[in-house]
Amino acid sequence: MASPTLITPTTSTPKPLTPIRSKLTTINATTTLSTRRRDFLSLVAGFVSPVLLLPVTPAWAASEEEYVKETVDVINKVRTTITMDKNDPTIDSAVANLRETSNYWVAKYRREKALLGRASFRDIYSALNAVSGHYISFGPTAPIPAKRKQRILEEMDTAEKK
Repeated sequence: MASPTLITPTTSTPKPLTPIRSKLTTINATTTLSTRRRDFLSLVAGFVSPVLLLPVTPAWAASEEEYVKETVDVINKVRTTITMDKNDPTIDSAVANLRETSNYWVAKYRREKALLGRASFRDIYSALNAVSGHYISFGPTAPIPAKRKQRILEEMDTAEKK
């Protein structure tokens, strides 16, 4: 049985092929339009690019007093939050407040080139990372293991001294 999709020879005469029309006029119109668009875009880019190349002014650097004050506040919040009892009814709000405060602190001071090399910044950043990672993974009521809590508190102590 022959498949209907196969082409089989027939005895009828083949139909003549239709002639191919030239698309030269269409190509010329498209080329002209394309050239005009390209010229326009290059003109606009010439006007806009100097604006884009202007130096961007950096954000105002935080003062030393502001950094110290906010870092001490973060340290105190971390200490009070990780030492809370897991049955305390306010632990959920305390962890949420700590997460908000730590996100703000990290977002503000991570861009400060002068602070990145400071030991206090590294210690606080490491401690905040450990605390928030624990609460994200295990929830706000899960107590922090003693070994991790001890390391976090040591990092807080060393950061406070520097």
